[in-house]
Amino acid sequence: MEQGKDAIRLNPADTVIIALKDLPAGATAEGVTLAEPVKRGHKIALRAIAPGEAVIRYGQTIGAASAPIAAGAWVHTHNLGMGPHSTDYAFGEDCRPLPAAPDLRTFQGYLRPDGKVGTRNYLGILTSVNCSGSVARFIAEAAEKAPWLAELENVDGIVPIVHQTGCGMSGTNEGYRTLYRTLSGYARNPNFGGILLVGLGCEVMQVPDLVGRDKLREDGNFRYMTIQGEGGTRRTVEHALEALREMGAVANRARRTPQPVSHITVGLQCGGSDGYSGITANPALGFASDLLVRHGGTTILSETPEIYGAEHLLTRRAVSREVGEKLIERIRWWEDYTARNEGEMDNNPSPGNKRGGLTTILEKSLGAVAKGGTAPLTDVYKYGEIIDKHGFVYMDSPGYDPASVTGQIASGANLIVFTTGRGSVSGYKPSPCVKLATNSEMYARMADDMDINCGDIISAGVTVEAKGREIFEKIIATASGERTKSEEFGFGGAEFVPWQIGAVM
Repeated sequence: MEQGKDAIRLNPADTVIIALKDLPAGATAEGVTLAEPVKRGHKIALRAIAPGEAVIRYGQTIGAASAPIAAGAWVHTHNLGMGPHSTDYAFGEDCRPLPAAPDLRTFQGYLRPDGKVGTRNYLGILTSVNCSGSVARFIAEAAEKAPWLAELENVDGIVPIVHQTGCGMSGTNEGYRTLYRTLSGYARNPNFGGILLVGLGCEVMQVPDLVGRDKLREDGNFRYMTIQGEGGTRRTVEHALEALREMGAVANRARRTPQPVSHITVGLQCGGSDGYSGITANPALGFASDLLVRHGGTTILSETPEIYGAEHLLTRRAVSREVGEKLIERIRWWEDYTARNEGEMDNNPSPGNKRGGLTTILEKSLGAVAKGGTAPLTDVYKYGEIIDKHGFVYMDSPGYDPASVTGQIASGANLIVFTTGRGSVSGYKPSPCVKLATNSEMYARMADDMDINCGDIISAGVTVEAKGREIFEKIIATASGERTKSEEFGFGGAEFVPWQIGAVM
């Protein structure tokens, strides 16, 4: 990107340009004179646009003019609204396999008995129900004070996995099945070297059901108990500490060894997006995603309400019509889900997104999809379903970041990469989270929380490809044990948010 430019036109077909700095009224950019001040990241009309006419960004429709728009005018919520979007799904039309990387890379990871590889080595305290949440925290607090934990040089710590559900729900519906997949998926995540499952005893999500249906861990480093069965809080904590000490000794035997990069599974996320997200961090992450896929790795795109209006770009990359139709089935499910809950698919962007320059969900989605690069769409999964294919895949989830990442980790993500324009600061134990800033101003303001600045694609002329390679190298370093900014702060204890579907009873 040419340095010093005031605005950028992203596609020759676009009818708007994007301000790259705060511009005053009377300034000239891309051949038009601004009729009013426009902040960086916001849109400027290249020509007059009539009411009802489509507004084009990225070469795609981002909405329809809701009022007359003059050339040089600021384009935002006051004159742009939702409009029809493409449903030309053209299944598989743009599916082009990427060439394998010529030199396959390795990272230092923890090989597990089931063949998966961890990027971290935690002990987890998994709760079946909110009613055991406080006791799980008591156990973790007591374990963190115990001298034996400090002696476990190869264990990264204790993670209490506490949530707000598990009871007051149906035991047979979609919500129950979703929670079951989430809890069992966390128990199997390769970033855990051992899991202690703690329930109350009388909840809907019964501990015996979680334990009995499947073998939750191939390594056998798994224990379970209920507070009622142990005889109350004090005895549960005492017995749990004994179990964790034994499990910790087993987990501590794990060592990092060279492993193929094909064992890295990255959850792709964006939150607190702005007008730069689709120009800098998201395309750069998309390039890194393609590099990882070329090495045999896996990347997971999610947040179904935030691909709405851009789903046709993904179906065109589907490896088969069946895979493409699975994605459209999820879109239709969401349209019904929001309607019956008195919502709408255009409840996005958020107030922060709008302040950053995003106007409609169509615009936000087109930028969000850029995180997925260009690789073929290998398959589509439900929330928390175990990912059993390599390559670029899709997992259905809400757009709410903690709930979406929770599903990705349950599906097997051993690392998260998260782009943000407004400044999101969360982390997601047991999987490390790499934060990418979309603009240099926010990066400078929140450098303690951001791992990589992608704003220099605009401010310093760095190419998307070069930034993508920087992100790819950061993924390998993080997977090998390098700590991220969110890990340094200790984030991850409050971000386990399973998706709750259905009535709370």
